[in-house]
Amino acid sequence: MADHEKTKSPSETPERIVDIALDEHSVVRRAPEIEHERAVAIYDLLDMNRFSPVGDFEGPYKVTLSIEDGKRLLFSIRDEADRDLTSVMLPLSPFRSLIRDYFQICESYFDAIKKLSPSQIETIDMARRGLHNEGSDLLMERLKDKIAVDKATARRLFTLICVLHIRG
Repeated sequence: MADHEKTKSPSETPERIVDIALDEHSVVRRAPEIEHERAVAIYDLLDMNRFSPVGDFEGPYKVTLSIEDGKRLLFSIRDEADRDLTSVMLPLSPFRSLIRDYFQICESYFDAIKKLSPSQIETIDMARRGLHNEGSDLLMERLKDKIAVDKATARRLFTLICVLHIRG
């Protein structure tokens, strides 16, 4: 195969996020477990993702996630030179009960790892992953005509959306 025919790795394609920030102006200190989840989600997202806003835009992209008026999720998208490209807004109402359930199962999971047997922990973790998958599927569905993302990217973005909901 000629060099020009080689498939680009995910880290070389322009259809990706190269920087992500959370607008956390009202966030107070979070538990170490939550900070760890946030850091891992950002690290994994930046390591490998697929992100392509619909329109005539060229990436790679810098993204800021924020919650507007407690009712809408806002993706502010810029290019590498920090020029504003577009914004995508989604209503949060379809996510609310799922995020609430996800927080409850995460709390149970973090408590379980301190005192329950491995099989009990595994059961709770399976439920946690199931809710996380449901959240990422919902996010992909809501973004489908606005931003193309793959499943792994949607999972990491869902984690970050959950982190934005923590208000101390």
